[in-house]
Amino acid sequence: MKTWHQLALWADELRAIGGNGLKFVKNPYDKANYQRVRRIAAEIFALVDGRPPEMVETLLLNSLDHYTPLVMGDALVVNDAGAMLLIQRADSGLWAAPGGAFDVGETAAEGAVRECYEETGWRVEPVALIGIYDSRVVGTLVGQHVYHLSFLCRPLSSTPDTPTHALEALDIGWFPEDATPPLDAGHQVWVPNAFRYWRGEISQPVFDAASPALMPTPMPEEEHGKRSDD
Repeated sequence: MKTWHQLALWADELRAIGGNGLKFVKNPYDKANYQRVRRIAAEIFALVDGRPPEMVETLLLNSLDHYTPLVMGDALVVNDAGAMLLIQRADSGLWAAPGGAFDVGETAAEGAVRECYEETGWRVEPVALIGIYDSRVVGTLVGQHVYHLSFLCRPLSSTPDTPTHALEALDIGWFPEDATPPLDAGHQVWVPNAFRYWRGEISQPVFDAASPALMPTPMPEEEHGKRSDD
């Protein structure tokens, strides 16, 4: 990887750390530190980009030219007995696979594994990408347009560590497919798909079909024939 490319990637990680920190900061000292992190990111970007750091910070750190959906993911962990690891969410009281938003600088699979460990203490490894789901289609209530990525995972140990983000879950448990508790929005779709993938009934990632409004308009048959004759 070229040095300038690596510098840009490191700067992007710092940008994300500073931005996320400022979103949740509660005291002026941390706020100043996160602002400095963002400034350092702008200065590194400037070395690569050639523009002054002030301009980079205004154009690249405070706003983007093209906004994209938020990307989140879940670890669908199934053990050898066919039971799935689920958490009871603290915000809704419903059950869900461990997961959350990905961080800049990690792969999607790494993000799902990290979220699982933070929320449950279980160390897992990803086995396959099960699906990519659109929040508008599966009905997740997050207030934003989100792409949910679900990964089939397997546990790497027989016992968990102490979760680092235990406050996000009221309870943790393993459930067979025929005894899953009330599931949070979206999980009614990707939990059954995870079990189907685990059993080998499906072998390709599931994704939402394109909206008919976005599909190319078919050419009328007579016009198609004329073009073919040409």
